[in-house]
Amino acid sequence: MGTVEFPLVVGVDGSTASYAALDWAVDCAARHGLRLHLVYGSLWERYEGAVPSGLARPSGQVMAENVVAVAAERAGRRSPEAKITTEVVPEDPVHALLERGRDAFAVVTGSRGRGEIQGLLLGSVGLAVAARATCPVVVVRGDQAGLAGSHQRILLGVGDAEAGDEAVRFAFREAEARDCALDAVRAWRRPAGQDAGGTAGPTDTEEERAAAALDAALREAEAAHAAVKVRRSTLEGPARSVLLHRSAAADLAVIGARRRREPFGLQLSRVAHTLLHHADCPVAVVPHVE
Repeated sequence: MGTVEFPLVVGVDGSTASYAALDWAVDCAARHGLRLHLVYGSLWERYEGAVPSGLARPSGQVMAENVVAVAAERAGRRSPEAKITTEVVPEDPVHALLERGRDAFAVVTGSRGRGEIQGLLLGSVGLAVAARATCPVVVVRGDQAGLAGSHQRILLGVGDAEAGDEAVRFAFREAEARDCALDAVRAWRRPAGQDAGGTAGPTDTEEERAAAALDAALREAEAAHAAVKVRRSTLEGPARSVLLHRSAAADLAVIGARRRREPFGLQLSRVAHTLLHHADCPVAVVPHVE
């Protein structure tokens, strides 16, 4: 690590999903030797207004302080050696996490917040942060096996080279820190107009191109992390379907995302949307800023 310390930022709000994200983040911070920075963002000041001097603190402020205190205590119990800082920010939670993510190893959020509709597959905060952050964002979701890390496998979706270099490096670092295998996957599609019973030539060519692109994408990081066992797969089908299926046997799915410099709008691909809403394991969206 360099002289500048980049913390692991965790969004907390007292929800069950945020506690799952916190537990995941505590373990991640321990593996990488990172400081945990717990952030609660709320606009309580806007709704409760200023409190005259000498009177009790606003209920929103008290709740926010309680949320981060409980979260810090939980993190300390899970990892007594953890370095933990907390912050209550009187801002919209999305803005608070995006700002603190500018100088972070990653931002970790839960899949739903306290105010989300129960049937919602992914909360609005997690979606917005994953779509706009300039650092990696991990949305913690999935089944118990994926959350517990029992598969001993990181899933890496390899797409366009322009968007994927940072994601490849992130996935290799995570696999090395966990001492587990890396499942590197690139999807390919059959040429339009050719069905499964067509001639072998064009299909073989598409698959060969996918294999060559996968090798090229992995080459540099694989040389830098020689201890990581890599399993390469080139699979026919839409990337979002291929990766969603493979997420059932992974502890973390890693995908790249192109990030335009314009700060407006949600900048997520269909692959990212699918995994963030449906994956069976936590999902890391690693941006490449154009």
